[in-house]
Amino acid sequence: MEKLANNFIKEQPNTLKHYLTLLLLIVVCFQGSAQDLSFEDGKTYILGGLTVTGLQSYNEQTVKTYTGLREGQRITIPGDEISAVIKKLWSLELFSNVTMYYTKIEGDKIFLELNILERPTLSKVTIFGVKKRKVEEIINDTDLKKGKKITESLIANTKNYLQNKYKKQGYLNAKVNIATAVDTSGTNTQSMVINVKKGDKVKIRQIVFEGNEKLSDKRLRKSLKKTKKKKFYRFWKKSKYIQADYDADLSNLVDTYAEKGYRDARILSDTFIKVNENNIDLKIKVEEGNKYYFGNVNFVGNTVYNDRQLARVLGIRKGDTYNGVLLKKRIADDSKPDGEDLTNLYQNNGYLFSSINPVEVSAANDTIDFEIRIIEGKETFLNRVTVTGNDKTNDHVIFRELRTRPGQRYSKDNIVRSIRELGQLGFFDAEQIVPDIQNPDPNAGTVDIKYSLVEAGSSQIELQGGFGGGGFIGTLGLSFNNFSLKNIFNGEAYTPVPMGDGQTFALRLQASRSFRVYSLNFSEPWLGGKKPVRFNMSLSRTQQFATNFDSRGRLDVDRSRGFSITGVSLGLAKRVQWPDDFFTVSHSVSYQLYDFNDFNNGLFNFGNGSSNSLSYTFGISRSSQGPSRIYPLTGSNFEFTAKFTPPYSLFSSKDFAAISQEIDDITVRLLEIDDTATGLELIEAQDLADELERLEEERFKLLEFYKIKFKGDWYTRLVDKLVLRTNAEFGFLGAYNNDIGNVPFERFFVGGDGLGNFTLDGREIIQLRGYENSSLTPFSTNPITNRLEQDGGTIYNKFSLELRYPLTLKPAASIYALSFLEAGNAFNNFSEYNPFDIKRSAGVGLRIFMPAFGLLGIDFGYGFDEDLRPQSIGQGHSGWQTHFIIGQQF
Repeated sequence: MEKLANNFIKEQPNTLKHYLTLLLLIVVCFQGSAQDLSFEDGKTYILGGLTVTGLQSYNEQTVKTYTGLREGQRITIPGDEISAVIKKLWSLELFSNVTMYYTKIEGDKIFLELNILERPTLSKVTIFGVKKRKVEEIINDTDLKKGKKITESLIANTKNYLQNKYKKQGYLNAKVNIATAVDTSGTNTQSMVINVKKGDKVKIRQIVFEGNEKLSDKRLRKSLKKTKKKKFYRFWKKSKYIQADYDADLSNLVDTYAEKGYRDARILSDTFIKVNENNIDLKIKVEEGNKYYFGNVNFVGNTVYNDRQLARVLGIRKGDTYNGVLLKKRIADDSKPDGEDLTNLYQNNGYLFSSINPVEVSAANDTIDFEIRIIEGKETFLNRVTVTGNDKTNDHVIFRELRTRPGQRYSKDNIVRSIRELGQLGFFDAEQIVPDIQNPDPNAGTVDIKYSLVEAGSSQIELQGGFGGGGFIGTLGLSFNNFSLKNIFNGEAYTPVPMGDGQTFALRLQASRSFRVYSLNFSEPWLGGKKPVRFNMSLSRTQQFATNFDSRGRLDVDRSRGFSITGVSLGLAKRVQWPDDFFTVSHSVSYQLYDFNDFNNGLFNFGNGSSNSLSYTFGISRSSQGPSRIYPLTGSNFEFTAKFTPPYSLFSSKDFAAISQEIDDITVRLLEIDDTATGLELIEAQDLADELERLEEERFKLLEFYKIKFKGDWYTRLVDKLVLRTNAEFGFLGAYNNDIGNVPFERFFVGGDGLGNFTLDGREIIQLRGYENSSLTPFSTNPITNRLEQDGGTIYNKFSLELRYPLTLKPAASIYALSFLEAGNAFNNFSEYNPFDIKRSAGVGLRIFMPAFGLLGIDFGYGFDEDLRPQSIGQGHSGWQTHFIIGQQF
């Protein structure tokens, strides 16, 4: 009989009939009944051998080793050993069938055979019904990679994932079919085809409420933030049905009742009604309950703060309408890390382990009494403060910005402020600065903090080229914002330049055939390394050469004639503690030499000689925007500066009144001599022009003026990362001595993109989109050239609203879209100034910040008013203008 069984095994492998017959033969061989083969009555053998059959891609010895069975070991059949081996092999999910049976028995030895059916291996995946750029994302999310074993669970999980994925996007009728087929190009491989039919998005036709008497349907629909019914004018929030959003909105609906005093309000049922394939109705049945009011609110367990202090922060009084949402926020506002709530009150003053719980103690009629039960815990101090992820930036640059130091009392507010300060450095990705609270010990009252950082590119290169002014203009700029001056002579520190000490070093060169601009800037934010005192130094040199166009329109440059500005400035800025530590006080001294050599292009009334400007600037600023300097979400930035030169005329013996009167007389006479003049009048005009140049140079040999400027930016977070930036600016250039008048330098030129890459006279370019560059600047007649030319305004104001939303804020590139409203204007003098006489514009734009290239952007602005250029007067509005933004501050 045993021989018959063995022969049968060899001749009839792996069939159901084979196994049933084999079972019968085993019973006969053992000459016993079925109960004799129970685990309890199993027989012990010595394993004489194990063979593995059915393998296609795996090694037999590997499988035998994995089973843990070895020849010579004692084994009970039936018994736990065989069951454990089979279970172990099934758990690998590599096989679709695992069977163990014996082949022969010789005395007390038994020989076993393990028959395995391998699962097929995935060779390739083809997906239909989705965009090509989405295929790789789906393959990665479902782990459908080449070599993956194909299982029933893999197919089912993939199908469920895709259907749920598209249902979450509003495709409730999405269907996914998955098929496999043998791939003969490999051993035991199969290809997979996935067919996705998303269908149309299912829209919400109606949202119907039942049971609401106290709150209207309109108010309840408003509480559903992301679940909206279909309307033709709805653009921002579509009416698609997404289950997760709907569930969250049902909670919002209950919160809406709680805010109005209906604390017992609940949703009895919500019904999903399918109208057709593309539309559904939602029916929500509510039970409103009674309206409640706050009664007595008592504090229990408080010793650090008295009841009056806590009540002031809680802001809830007896008799107020019950508001469960407000109560929760006043206890702990999870939406704001720096919220004014009781939890932050304790945690900002060292009580990390405090616990605050509001408890209803009575509800008589419509009044609810509360106890605010407080467990203050032990006062907490910082034990260790560490940072990780700073591969380039030295530790001391980071630690000097932190508001959390070992031994200090724990403060949540200091942690939030530290995150802002690190983000403002610009060396790290502000979105990935994570403070990790570690090793909290309530008994010892200590805690550790680890700041996890991700380095961001802090150096920028500016490389531009274009045509303008009759020739090619090239710009090369290098800005290293995390420079290390002390390693300037350390060859090993060049990667490609010495980095890590937080200093700024910038070089810039701009040149064409007709001009050259050189500049060098250096800044040390912590002079001496102990206090936040910023030192700035800048050197600049500008050269402009005389040009003319020949009869063929070609540019002719005369380098023997020209105009140059040589400047140097030194400054110190100190962060102060009063009124708060967001304030900075700055001082700077600068000197500019304006040198003319047979050069007169209409900007000035003299073409030979020089002017000198020695000035002192005092500034007060407050900067609290953050957390990122690239895309601030909250905070503000105010800056007030006052620039002064010495009042030289007070100590001079010159009669500036006489000089001014003589200039006026000459100017009047020159304007009387028109282009038709001949003979003596032309000679007189030349003599008068020469005298006018001499007098102008004498008047402006030493420049004296004062300049007042204010600029304010407010950042308001509206929803998520949607931010409103509000801006206001004002500038005024004044003179000490009316006989000298306003200097021809340092003026305001309003309009355009705001880029002042190349300016001859120290002018300030004020951005006002929707108009051409400097087109909102007053014009006047130059008495020497007898042409209308821009002198620049001595006073200006500007206002703007800018709505921003980020598309991505990743370290490689931060991109955000914006829309704006702007208005502003420039004026010749204070007597003409009218803050309501403004030029208006509106438009949209895009900004891209890449660490290596700085800020790039484009704006499309529409000017609603006419500009001040003579050819534009009477032509109506400015219309559409395109502005390119390169390297401008944020």
